[in-house]
Amino acid sequence: MSRTAMLARLERDRLRAAEARGRARAEALAVSEGVSETLSLSESRGAAFETPVSGARARPVRRLTGLEWLVRRGRLNPLQQKVGERYGLLYRRATAAGKIGSSLNLDEGGPGLSMTAVVGQAEARAVAMAKLAELRRRLSGHSGLIGACDRICGEELTPREAAGGDRDAVRLEAVLEVALDLLDGAESSVFVLDGRAGLR
Repeated sequence: MSRTAMLARLERDRLRAAEARGRARAEALAVSEGVSETLSLSESRGAAFETPVSGARARPVRRLTGLEWLVRRGRLNPLQQKVGERYGLLYRRATAAGKIGSSLNLDEGGPGLSMTAVVGQAEARAVAMAKLAELRRRLSGHSGLIGACDRICGEELTPREAAGGDRDAVRLEAVLEVALDLLDGAESSVFVLDGRAGLR
């Protein structure tokens, strides 16, 4: 191969590499702009996010739960946070939809699940439903108190997301604080999941 042909080949390789880097940068920019737009829209609806520190190693943006957001703002004390987290565990376990296997699936209970495991999940859900009902009784069945716990602790929404606006969010925060203080007196047995405390 002549020197001219070799130089031409090296130049083509250099141009291809530069073009590939340019495409990668353009794609990364488009992804970054898309993420920024999604975050902006979600934040306008009241969602809160933990964004990576600039200059640090690239990490994904993480959505904050309503309880995390309130704790970071200093609006809940550690005991209220613990009660809220336990309520949330019970709520999510109690409201988890059971899996219905396909008639084409020959494994009993679905892929990788035995019938014993399916029954165990159903029993755990029934226990969580009973304990959640007990906590709601402790709130005297008050729809505002229960709704605040369900939306913020269970569904993990921020107060602004749950309330649909800033003004109502402040009221919802206050209602949640009262509910968590009332539940603080709940017997520890209400919060026991699978023979151990849901969150110690």
